[in-house]
Amino acid sequence: MARSTRNAGKYAEGSAYYFGEDKPSQLASTARTRRRLVRIAVVLFALLLLGVTIVAWIAFRADQVRSNLEAAADVLPRLQTELVSGDGAAAQQSLDELQAHTTEARHAGTDPVWRAVSILPILGPNLSAITEVTVSADDVVKQAVAPMLGKFDSLDWDSLTPTQGRIDVAPLQEVSPTLIGAARTTQLSYERLEDIDREQLFPEVATPLLQAIDTMDGARRALNSAAAAAEVLPPMLGADGPRTYLVLIQNSAEIRATGGISGAYALIRTDEGVIELVGQGSAADLGRFEPPIEVDPEQEQIYSSRLGTFFQSTNLTPDFPSVATTTKAMWERRNPGSGIDGVIALDAVVLADILEATGPVDLTASEDRALVDLIAPSGLPTSLTSENVVPTLLSDVYARIEDPAVQDVYFASVAGQVFSALAEGQGDSAGIVDALRKSSEEQRLYVWSDVPAEQDIIGPTALGGRITGPSKAGAAFGVYFNDGTGAKMDYYVERTVQIIGSCTNDGSREYTVRVTMTNTAPADAAESLPAYVTGAGAFGVEPGTVRTNVVGYGPERAALGTATVDAAEVPVASFIHGDRPVGVITTELAPQETTIVDLPFVDVPQEDEPAVSITPTVQRLQDVLQATDLGPGCS
Repeated sequence: MARSTRNAGKYAEGSAYYFGEDKPSQLASTARTRRRLVRIAVVLFALLLLGVTIVAWIAFRADQVRSNLEAAADVLPRLQTELVSGDGAAAQQSLDELQAHTTEARHAGTDPVWRAVSILPILGPNLSAITEVTVSADDVVKQAVAPMLGKFDSLDWDSLTPTQGRIDVAPLQEVSPTLIGAARTTQLSYERLEDIDREQLFPEVATPLLQAIDTMDGARRALNSAAAAAEVLPPMLGADGPRTYLVLIQNSAEIRATGGISGAYALIRTDEGVIELVGQGSAADLGRFEPPIEVDPEQEQIYSSRLGTFFQSTNLTPDFPSVATTTKAMWERRNPGSGIDGVIALDAVVLADILEATGPVDLTASEDRALVDLIAPSGLPTSLTSENVVPTLLSDVYARIEDPAVQDVYFASVAGQVFSALAEGQGDSAGIVDALRKSSEEQRLYVWSDVPAEQDIIGPTALGGRITGPSKAGAAFGVYFNDGTGAKMDYYVERTVQIIGSCTNDGSREYTVRVTMTNTAPADAAESLPAYVTGAGAFGVEPGTVRTNVVGYGPERAALGTATVDAAEVPVASFIHGDRPVGVITTELAPQETTIVDLPFVDVPQEDEPAVSITPTVQRLQDVLQATDLGPGCS
C-alpha cells in the first residue's frame, strides 16, 4: 500500500487532472513569454510616447514657422514705407527684425526631426512644402533685401530722376550688380516654390503656399525690371557715348495695336546722362515709302504691306521690336547719316501720369513760338494738367485746329514741353518713377535698343512689347485693335476684354476671348463732330460709325475656333504669327451701339493660368481688362 500511494502522484502527473507543482521546463517557458510581452509592451509604449513627442514637436515647430512668417509679413509694408520715405535708420531696424523672423522660421522648418518626418507619405510633402517656403523667404531677405538696403543711397529716388536735364548714371552703375544678384535670388526662390506639387498638399498648407508664390511673383517681377533698368540705363543714357532715340507719340484717338497712330515724333539725344530734345515733327512729312521697307512676311500677311509703306502704319502690328526696326529704317532712309540707336513709344495717358508728378506745364512760357502762336487763336488751354491733357490732345485739338499737319505740330510740341518739365526735374521724383512704372505695366510705354545685348535684356520685359518667344509661352493671349475708319473716333469707344475658360477631361482647355465695344459718340455725331474726327466717309465708313479690326492672339500650338459677333457666327481671317494662332474680325459700330465679339481658342494645354496683353486705349487698364472667368474643373 505504501508503494502504491507513493507512486500515485508520479503516475497522475501527466494527466489533465494533475494539480501539483509545474515542471522546471514549463516554468522557464512561461517566464520567457511574460518577459517577451513586457518588452513588447515597453516598446509599444516607447513608440507611442515617441510618436506623441514627435507630433507635439512638429506642432511646436509649425507654430514657430507660422508665427514668424506672419510677423515677417507684418514688417514688410513698414520697411517699404521707410525705404520710399528715405528713412535709412528705421529701414535698417525693420530689416534686422525681418531677418530675425525669417531666420527663426527657417530654423524651425529645417529642424532634423522635421526633415526626418518629411520622408513619410501624406504628411511628408506638406512639411517639405513648408520647408521650401521658409528657406525661400530667408534667402530672399538675406541675399536680396539686405544687400539692396546696403546700397540705400544709390537707390534714392532723387538720384534716379533727371535734375536740370541730367541723370547721374554713377549710382545706377554702382547698384546694378546688387540688383542683378537680388533678382536672380528671388527668381530662383520663386521657381522653387512654383515647382512644388500642390495636389498633395492639405488646404491649410496649399493656401499659404499660393500666397507666398504670389508675393514672390510680384517681387521677382519688380526686381527683374529694376535689375534690367540698372543694367541698360547707363549706356542708354550715354555713359559710353552719345545716343539718339526716335520717340513715337501715339494718338489713341485713332487706335493702333501698340496704342495709337504715330502721327508725331520727337528726337532725343543722350550724352553722359544729359537728356536733350533735338527735334520733333509730323509723321506725314516722311511721306510714302517706295519701295516699301522690308518687313516680316508673316506680319505683312496679317497687317498688309502698309507696315513698310507708311510711318503711321508701322504699329499696325502689336510686336514692338518689329515696329521699332521698321521706323528706324524709315527714318534713316529719309535722313541719311542720321543714325537711330533706339526707339521709344508713349501715348497721351503717359503724359497725364507724368504731369500728375511734375505738376502743370505752362505752354505760354514755351520757347517753341509755333506752339505759343497756336494757343491764343485756338482757345486751347494755356496750361496742361494731368486732368486736361488727354481730352485736349485726343479731342479738343481736332475741334479747334482744322489742319492735320498743324495738329501734329501741336501734339509734338506739347509732348516736348512735358518732356522738358520731366528732364528738368520738375515735381516729385518718387512720383515720376511711379508714373513711368504704371505706364509700363499698362503697356503704354515701350523701349527698343539697337544694341543686341541691351535688347536681350529689354525684350522679355513689359517695356519690350514682344509678341513671340519664351516670354509669351504658356496660356498667353493678346487682344489688339486697329482703326479702320481712317479718323479719330476711337476717343469715343469704350471697350472691355475678358477671358472665359472651359475645361475638358483630356487635360485641355478652351478659352474664349470676349471683347465688348460701345460707341459713346452722340447720336448726331455725323453733324456735331468735326469731319476730321468722323472721317466724313472718306474710307467708306458712315460718319459717326467706328470700324475696328479686332485682332486676337492665342497661345502657341492652340487652334482658332468658331467666332461670333453678337452670338451670330461670322467669318474670321485666320493667320499664324510665331506659332501663335491669330484671328481678325472687322466690326462697325454706329453711335450709341454696343457689340460683343467672341473669339475662341481650343486645344490649349491645361498647364498655366491665362495671361492677356491688350492694346492700351484712352481708358485705364483696370477699366478694360475684366477678371478671368474659369468654368468648372478649371480652378
